[in-house]
Order: sequence, then C-alpha cells, then structure tokens
Amino acid sequence: MEDNLKKAAGKLAKSAYQHAPEPLKDKVKDYVADKAKEKLTEGVQEKAHEFTEKVEHGRDEFQDKLHDNAEKAKEKTQNVLLKVGDKLGNVREAGEAFQKKISSSRKNDDDRTVKGVNDLKSVSSIKSSRDVKSAAKIKGAGDIKSSNHIKTMGS
Repeated sequence: MEDNLKKAAGKLAKSAYQHAPEPLKDKVKDYVADKAKEKLTEGVQEKAHEFTEKVEHGRDEFQDKLHDNAEKAKEKTQNVLLKVGDKLGNVREAGEAFQKKISSSRKNDDDRTVKGVNDLKSVSSIKSSRDVKSAAKIKGAGDIKSSNHIKTMGS
C-alpha cells in the first residue's frame, strides 16, 4: 500500500512540476538539489560514523588481545625465570656439597698431613734377613685345602 502511495505521489509531483511556471520550477530544482545534497551528506556521514565505530571497536579488541598476550608472556617468562632460579639454586647447593666433600676428604688423607717424630719407624721395626721365610716354611701343593675341607654354614 505504501508503494502505491509513493508512486501516486511521484506521478503527482511530476505532473505538477511540468505544469508549474518557470520561476517555481527553478525553486523546486534548487530545493530538490539541496535535499539531495543533504541526503547524500547524511549518508556519507553515517557511513563514516559506522566506519569510525568499527575501527574503534577493532582497536579496542586489538588492545585487549595485546594486553592479554602480554600478560601471558609475562607469566610464562616469570615461570621460566623461577624454574631457572630453582635449578641454579640446586646447582649451587650441589657445588657447595661437592666442595665440602672434597675438603673433608682432604682433611682425612694421611698423605696430606705432616707426620711427626712418633710416626717414624725405629731401627728395631725394620726387617732383617732373619725375618725372611726359609724354603721349608713356604707352603707347597699339598698344603692347599680342597673343597671337602671348607666348612659350610650348616655343618
């Protein structure tokens, strides 16, 4: 129904324009041109406003994503640094324990300590030719025990 009304109004405006005097036609042309400019300007401004809103919305989303990604990267970096710190702490502790072990073993080494006068052997503790075994005291093949002579836990 609205379409029929618009068509009828358009036909009426055309016939009125054709039968109108010349000065009135000029005014109508100017009026229609001004209205067309206004409509065109409004349309362009509306499109520009929509574009601006879309750009601002996209920028806000980008900023949010960027901020979220920066937070995630910061958390990951902190986690990695904490893990590295823990590992370095463990390495440091292991190194300190190793140093203590080495230094304590050096303290117990007899080779490293200075011997006193009491540690020297006397002349009487030196073996002489009489202390060497003679051929009669050396064991022979007959003195070796066989498996029958070995005692077991049960016997």
